[in-house]
Amino acid sequence: MTHRIHATCVALDGRGVVLRGPSGAGKSALALRLIAEAGAALVADDQTELTAHGGEAVATAPAGLPAAIEGRGAGLLAAPRIERAPVALVVDLVPGTTVRLPDPAEVTLDGITVPRAELDAGDPAAVAKVLLAVRGGCGAGSRPTPQDRTAMTEAPPPADPAAARRVVLVTGMSGAGRSTFLRALEDVGYEVVDNLPLHLLDAVVREDGRDTPVAIGIDIRSRSFAVEPFLDALDALRADPALAVTLAFLDCENAVLQRRYTETRRRHPLARERPVRDGIAAERRLVEPLRTRADMAIDTSTLDPKDLRHLAAAQLGLDRQAGMAIFVTSFAFREGVPREADLVFDVRFLRNPHSDPELRPLTGLDPAVGEHVCQDPDYPALRAGLAAMLRRLVPRYEREGKSYLTIAVGCTGGRHRSVAVAEDLAAILRGLGREPVLSHRDLGDSAGGAPA
Repeated sequence: MTHRIHATCVALDGRGVVLRGPSGAGKSALALRLIAEAGAALVADDQTELTAHGGEAVATAPAGLPAAIEGRGAGLLAAPRIERAPVALVVDLVPGTTVRLPDPAEVTLDGITVPRAELDAGDPAAVAKVLLAVRGGCGAGSRPTPQDRTAMTEAPPPADPAAARRVVLVTGMSGAGRSTFLRALEDVGYEVVDNLPLHLLDAVVREDGRDTPVAIGIDIRSRSFAVEPFLDALDALRADPALAVTLAFLDCENAVLQRRYTETRRRHPLARERPVRDGIAAERRLVEPLRTRADMAIDTSTLDPKDLRHLAAAQLGLDRQAGMAIFVTSFAFREGVPREADLVFDVRFLRNPHSDPELRPLTGLDPAVGEHVCQDPDYPALRAGLAAMLRRLVPRYEREGKSYLTIAVGCTGGRHRSVAVAEDLAAILRGLGREPVLSHRDLGDSAGGAPA
């Protein structure tokens, strides 16, 4: 059961901090301070959905919520994002509250007991108090009990991750690119098994004498598939220190999935005699618990097969160096902000090539358009600011354990300014030693007469 609360949520070290309070209490302001000063990532602003799972209250953003946080007087601001986080602390914002450390207290969320504290969002030490509460392992600034200390000293040493067999379970929406993803893993050295019946999963993964990395495709078309038994099998595999298990969920926008089924003339496995869109909707409801539990949730809506293969190799290749896969995409605001975007840059303030009859039929891939955009008097400062910000933020994202970063650049029609700036942004990232995957979501759909 999922329910929505009026609260902002950020994640510190992967643990959620829910900020509650009436409008004007400072929820977004404190969240922005935690992001800027403590390296937090935004989960949801103003509205947060909570789901009880595995003994934890898991926070997520409601569908359709902008991938940004509101700053009073500054509008929507892009911020580092994380899709979900188990709630470790609830902070009730009460103006005038003065405590040395957050007060020992608890609150129940969806039947789960979570530490709670009261703070004044304007307290200069509010960020430090939240950090102490979360990183101290409790919401109250309390200290470990003697039993806690005994358990910590008697705990066995963790298994060597390098010695564990790598297991990648690939699931997701039918038509989202699972087969392409699996072929890419096979190319980089994985043993691949697709459409494995669920009752054989444990035997294949734990086969005696096998330490070859294995990638296994399982979805609603697999024999004996059911969500709850799949999650039970996943928990059992993750509990084995001899295995390093990653669950990758491939997702895609409904309209794109519907178009893919129409183009290939294939029948959706759940549609039967109904329209494709009904089968897609039924599947999405069925597999949502898998997406919630995934280590990697990859939206393939704007990725061609080459980009998807690049992502698979970058994130799960056996000889890959540590680091994120970075995606840069241009888009048209009139078609909506890409839902997978972590950072969004609006470049509609730049000089519009659409106003020049000679440039109108061209795109941002043409040098003349790129030169026109770069000659805007504000562009040098914009470029320098973007470069400085990415130089600082990308390593921070990596330290937080982020697997991939999507940067979206938008203009009105997605044809001129956003394309040119996205190309330049990719060049900036290459100059920082990165290898971004570059795409232009709406370039093929932009009409020559449309503002861009």
